[in-house]
Parts: sequence; C-alpha cells; structure tokens
Amino acid sequence: QVQLVESGGGLVQAGGSLRLSCAASGRTFNTYTMGWFRQAPGKEREFVAAISWIGRITYNADSVSGRFTISRENARNTVYLQMNGLKPEDTAVYYCAAAPPGITSVTLGDKYNYWGQGTQVTVSS
Repeated sequence: QVQLVESGGGLVQAGGSLRLSCAASGRTFNTYTMGWFRQAPGKEREFVAAISWIGRITYNADSVSGRFTISRENARNTVYLQMNGLKPEDTAVYYCAAAPPGITSVTLGDKYNYWGQGTQVTVSS
C-alpha cells in the first residue's frame, strides 16, 4: 500500500516557477515508477512526467519538455516536479501517482495504482 500527498501548488505569474512535492508512505516506494498528471477544468487528465524507480529514466510530455523536470529522492520517499517558465495553459490540478514495477506505458493513468489528492496550480497571465 502506498499513500501519496502532494504539496507546493499555488498561484504564480506567467514565466514563474513552482516546485511540487509528493510525499509517499510505504516501504516499497523505491520500487515504484512515479508520475505526475494534471487535469484542467473541462479537460481530460493528461500525463505530465514520470520517473523510473531508480531515477535514471525520465519521461516528459511534449507540452512541458524543457520547462518541467521530475526527480526523486528515495531516501526521503519523495518525488518532485520542478516547473519553470510556467504558462497560463499549465493551470490545472496536479496529481502524483505511483505504478508498480513492470509498468509498460508510463503515460497511461490507468497503469498507476495509487494517486494523491492533487494540488492546484494557477498561472496568471
């Protein structure tokens, strides 16, 4: 069982930065692929970024590539999403998710077993 709690969201002006954190409980955290997803009002949930269990492989959606960076500290059971160059279209609720070992497609939310409650990110123009 893994429980996830996100933090770090807020209101920021376009061009600004935020760092989201996701604190995980559970002794098997370091075996899970971790992902960030987001959902804007009236839109479907979309993949943002993911990181392999050991942190050597990262994946980013094209829309955030070059601006967002995912990382993890297994010793702290925490995964981060550093967001730079924020745009109004990045406004959404951001969710942290955990997938068990062996996941075949990190971009599909259905592959993730555990989800956090979400944190709101609002970018003003």
